[in-house]
Amino acid sequence: MPERKWHGASFRDPSGHILTVDGELHRTVSQEYAEHYDRLMTSGLYRAMVDAGQLVAHDEVSTGLAGSDPVHRLLKPQTIPFVSYPWEWCFSQLRDAALLTLDIAWKALDHDMVLKDASAFNVQFVGSKPIFIDTLSFESYVEGEPWVAYRQFCQHFLAPLELIARVHPAMGALSRTHLDGVPLDVADALLPRASHLRPSIMLHIHAHRRAQEKYEDARGSARARSVSKRSQYALLDSLRSAVKSCAWEPKGTEWADYYDATNYGSCSMDDKTRLVREFLGEIAPTMTWDLGANTGRFSGLAVEQGAYTIAFDVDPAAIEKAYRAGREAGEARLLPLVMDLMNATPDLGWDLGERDSFVKRGTPDVVLALALVHHLAIANNVPLPRIARFLSRLAPWLVIEFVPKSDSQVQRMLASRRDIFPAYNREGFEQAFVECYDFERVVPIAECERVIYLMRRRGDGSAGEAPPTPA
Repeated sequence: MPERKWHGASFRDPSGHILTVDGELHRTVSQEYAEHYDRLMTSGLYRAMVDAGQLVAHDEVSTGLAGSDPVHRLLKPQTIPFVSYPWEWCFSQLRDAALLTLDIAWKALDHDMVLKDASAFNVQFVGSKPIFIDTLSFESYVEGEPWVAYRQFCQHFLAPLELIARVHPAMGALSRTHLDGVPLDVADALLPRASHLRPSIMLHIHAHRRAQEKYEDARGSARARSVSKRSQYALLDSLRSAVKSCAWEPKGTEWADYYDATNYGSCSMDDKTRLVREFLGEIAPTMTWDLGANTGRFSGLAVEQGAYTIAFDVDPAAIEKAYRAGREAGEARLLPLVMDLMNATPDLGWDLGERDSFVKRGTPDVVLALALVHHLAIANNVPLPRIARFLSRLAPWLVIEFVPKSDSQVQRMLASRRDIFPAYNREGFEQAFVECYDFERVVPIAECERVIYLMRRRGDGSAGEAPPTPA
């Protein structure tokens, strides 16, 4: 009998639910959604979106795999390599996801259907390309009904975009606190007065918030006016203009221009690049996580090896640069994401089961931790043994760089604080990591004091020998 497991996030929508069957993702289509699903498949809308690369494709499989509950259809959708969440996206990712959602809503109207759900969680990224994943978000169009997802779109997309662009890049993290989208009254309160001078933002956020309060105060007694299809097209066009006019440039953050200010000489950087490429060639990974990736310079080496690579960094400006470069190149195997390892995405939502922590969302073959350890150990006081244990949970292989206190980057960190890190030296580093890893390769980087290691998690293969520590 197949092993079935219902997904913790799949309980809100009566149209269908997500489950795994023998570990493979499936989606049920309920009997009550049958008419809308059949309309989606026969109207040409599904095929138009799939052919355009806007919607995940699926196969219809035996409904018996869903168990005893009667379902209209059971779908096996295309697999997304890594699931990400809106607060982990940079500005341009959120903007591209918003434009995709509007394009799909427009295309649905063209086929006499309507997009009923404009949640940002319905969009994922495969490399630099956004794709819609909720096949059950479409219903038959009913003449005169307003767009039911209008407020949701404004809360999930337009409000956070404007807050990032006009207040601070860190405002994107509000989506983590407000899983149903940034409330319009919050956005209205945080946006500067100058935003009232922009007609589209005045209409879709400030006036929208006041209208929302008015109808809530009336306890639903006011009857929604009839809205023509032409008016819905006009609304979508207005929202598209608002999104396109929202702009933010990645500058002024500490690490966005890191490689321009680093103390690497050209020889050191070339040698580090050579070693990372060589180590990755020995591992031949299919999935790589690059922690502290900055703009993705070394993530690209993993992509060269054919690995689908997630480039995590705390700096939204660095991730913005990485995403823009990948989008321009049409890169399908590099996904840059904003992630603070000191406060990484935990389990969230109802019963802590709707959104998974980042460590639950993938099984990389190798982790890159280049020029990262000193940020965790010196800037954030994380003991070296705890760093080693954390990294060993993620992947069997580790490519890691040790940066000594004498390095200018560490000296900069210590310039404004007491040095309370007596164990932060190469000997202490190796003693901490040998508890979790076998050291396969240890190579000093040319013309600098940094050292790069290829490590294999203990118990994941033949044991190597730890190198001798300095006297």
